[in-house]
Amino acid sequence: MTDNQSDEDIGADGDWFTDEHATFGDRVVAARQAMGWAQNDLARQLGVKLKTVQSWEDDLSEPRANKAHMLAGVLNISLAWLLTGEGLGITDPDQPSVPAQVKEVLAQMRQLRAQIAGRLDQLAVLEKRLSDLLTEGL
Repeated sequence: MTDNQSDEDIGADGDWFTDEHATFGDRVVAARQAMGWAQNDLARQLGVKLKTVQSWEDDLSEPRANKAHMLAGVLNISLAWLLTGEGLGITDPDQPSVPAQVKEVLAQMRQLRAQIAGRLDQLAVLEKRLSDLLTEGL
């Protein structure tokens, strides 16, 4: 919880992290902590500066689309949950635990999805570059 949040922002059970009050930054923090990572661990995983991760977690900025996909992948959450709070997010500690093999497969799938999204962004840049070159007549 940040200093800016009032007591009204705290859920009925005293938990600052409720679906109705959680921000993008709150979800990043919760997912990172669920992975057992420090901010610098997440920054290293994504290839960004520590200040960038801090800015996302403090809701001062949001990542570009390709980094958001990568962020969801490395944190083992869905992009929809990261952006909106709906969908597959962090595991509720009160729910029965998921077998480690299932978690591993899900993590690999999400990481692959993030990598594919990053490649699609790269493909779009190359297509634009080719289009510009063809328009200019080489």
